Amino acid sequence: MPSQPGSIRQAWYNWKKMKLPWRKRWLVGFDLSGNTYWEFKDAINQNRVRRIAKYAGSTHHSDVNVSPQWMQWLRHTRADPPSLNEQRADVMRVEQTKVLAAAADQRWASKPSMLDPPDKQQPTPMLASREPAISLAHDEPSDIPKSLGDAPQEAGVKPKRAASHGLNNKGEVKESPWYKGPKGGPSEDWQPEAWSPSPVRKRA
Repeated sequence: MPSQPGSIRQAWYNWKKMKLPWRKRWLVGFDLSGNTYWEFKDAINQNRVRRIAKYAGSTHHSDVNVSPQWMQWLRHTRADPPSLNEQRADVMRVEQTKVLAAAADQRWASKPSMLDPPDKQQPTPMLASREPAISLAHDEPSDIPKSLGDAPQEAGVKPKRAASHGLNNKGEVKESPWYKGPKGGPSEDWQPEAWSPSPVRKRA
């Protein structure tokens, strides 16, 4: 965890926080890395306050790390600056999250992976359940010839039944009870006559 500034620096921070009339900008707070955050009035709009951050002199610009709390304050999404206790609690939360993530990665690494070689994988109980299925697969082809052999016999029986349909025991054609005889009647040959209009009578 970053060290807390000394008493002399804290006294200087408290002096810079005072909003005196002649000051153009004043200190708002600092983080645990030594960065300071300031407010000043806009040159165009005096009612608007702008916010900036001044990084520590010994820190390179590529190594600057601003906490999410201070970033929210700089973007005017947070009204009050974060306190030191809040910043310390956030650092402890981040450290605890890293420890929990490392423990979770270690647990996952201890479990066997499907990408490991076969000699490193643990035997699974699924192999025992597959043996009955394999034995059944070998028994099924033995029943196929029986079913195929029975098919021609059944197919051969049907034509005989179809051929014998409609014959009695003497070989004569038996009349079906549903046979209604040939259709016919006096009205079947009737055709309509050609239309011949009657003469129209003249009105008197």
